[in-house]
Amino acid sequence: MKIISYNVNGIRAAIKKGFLDWLKEENADIVCLQETKATPDQVNLLDFELLGYKSYWFSAQKKGYSGVAIFTKHEPKHVEYGCGIQAYDEEGRVIRIDFEDFSVLNTYMPSGSSGDERQAFKMQWLDDFYAYSDNLKKEIPNLIVCGDYNICHLDIDIHNPDKQHNTSGFLPEEREWMSKFFDNGFIDTFRHFNQDPHHYSWWSYRAASRARNKGWRIDYLAATKEMEERLKHGEILADVKHSDHCPVMLELSL
Repeated sequence: MKIISYNVNGIRAAIKKGFLDWLKEENADIVCLQETKATPDQVNLLDFELLGYKSYWFSAQKKGYSGVAIFTKHEPKHVEYGCGIQAYDEEGRVIRIDFEDFSVLNTYMPSGSSGDERQAFKMQWLDDFYAYSDNLKKEIPNLIVCGDYNICHLDIDIHNPDKQHNTSGFLPEEREWMSKFFDNGFIDTFRHFNQDPHHYSWWSYRAASRARNKGWRIDYLAATKEMEERLKHGEILADVKHSDHCPVMLELSL
């Protein structure tokens, strides 16, 4: 089974850049999207149905903002919309699909780059999401938590780390949270297979950052320790260009 997580930075814009052709060619089983910036009525769902996907959306109340969606070729037994905390659910940040023997939680974590108020919101989210995911994995031991975490964990996950320590997304307290999260029974599946530096999933649109590979690895597919034996391959699909992010992929044996 192939699972992909992808911040598309607007699904309608991505479709105009060839997203549907790529989706057909990639032929993933489950595709988790973040920052859809749309409601399902603003997209031709038939295009996805013809590719074999049923889609589940959790959009922000604010138009053209945030939002998550899951496209799956396998019928889930349950879909959970939101995490039950109003401030986050209003922004469309969490959706989960459950199958018989595992679940996939798709999340778009807040960015703090716009200022102190949103950074404070992000830090509160991190506290709340840690507790939420901790409780959830007790209920669902075989759990994947994928999405745009908006945090680089290690020095090798960011270009020029020495100059970024005061930058939202690489703050010491954010990185400490990532360590705490992974130490609490989650596996960074990409790092499970690849310890090399210079692998990124987001690049600024400025200064030809992507062409020069001056990026950040902020998109993750985390899996509970209980799923370790099922992990077969993890990869960043850096050549896919419908967004300022690229997809990240995990292959499982089920």
